[in-house]
Amino acid sequence: MPHQGFPRCFRLLNAGDYRYVFEQADLKVHGKGIMALARRNTLGHPRLGLVVSKKNVKLAVDRNRFKRLVRESVRLRQDQLPAVDIVVLARRGVQDMDNDVLYRQLHGMWKRLRRDSQADKALSASSKHTT
Repeated sequence: MPHQGFPRCFRLLNAGDYRYVFEQADLKVHGKGIMALARRNTLGHPRLGLVVSKKNVKLAVDRNRFKRLVRESVRLRQDQLPAVDIVVLARRGVQDMDNDVLYRQLHGMWKRLRRDSQADKALSASSKHTT
């Protein structure tokens, strides 16, 4: 059984971690009301950071619900996700989605992220062989 916790090593903890992803994101995945930026890391597991502004999600209860659902979604799929640093940004309208819709959005985003990561890895590997 894979580890199901969400310890500190699975989180982006400081401004430098976030800057690393924002400066040059390798992958970008959109969902309705959600965007995820990702950049490869060398840790062998994914790390997650969240950006949920008061401007986009007014009520604290909605911001906290969004963060809780995203963390839970990543925690349950951490063994299936590639070794990337992920920053999930909440957009306007995300507070209007119920939990099931939001969870399905996240599930689809993680599938696309995994697929795009594999395609990106194959592309970079083939370009190394041609030079």
